[in-house]
Amino acid sequence: MDGIGPRNKGIVMNAHLMARRAYAQSNTSTRTARAIEYDLIARVTHRMKSAAEAGPRSYPALVAALHDNRKLWTALAVDVADEDNKLPQELRAQIFYLCEFVQHHTGKILSRKAKLAPLIEVNRAILAGLNSRPATAASRPAGGSTVLGTGARADASSLASLR
Repeated sequence: MDGIGPRNKGIVMNAHLMARRAYAQSNTSTRTARAIEYDLIARVTHRMKSAAEAGPRSYPALVAALHDNRKLWTALAVDVADEDNKLPQELRAQIFYLCEFVQHHTGKILSRKAKLAPLIEVNRAILAGLNSRPATAASRPAGGSTVLGTGARADASSLASLR
């Protein structure tokens, strides 16, 4: 016997669950904006690739992943269009262009007129960029050195459903 009566087992289990949740929340709050962006992009990329590889029966999963990828890129575009964004203007324009490409190409995929591979390649290129750029305070512009360039404020609100 574990010494915990049947009435207290639920309390102990609930306390354990609450502790795990609290730890998980504090753990995610220490992650950098760059790590959060990387994770969001990697997750949606993995979901798109997995759904496509699973074949026609997973079409609903592919549609959901494509929708989330569109949401992700829309949030990126909104953020780089913000005048407070600290990324260089040329990079902001390139990211905005990529968003337009993602939106257009996703429509083609959904109408079965294009392949998924270009979207996977775009996301992987962004992941490689996030992974290769140094994240030291000296090397990043004020406000962050992430794709979003403003400390990734969009990930918490606009992209919460992608986690």
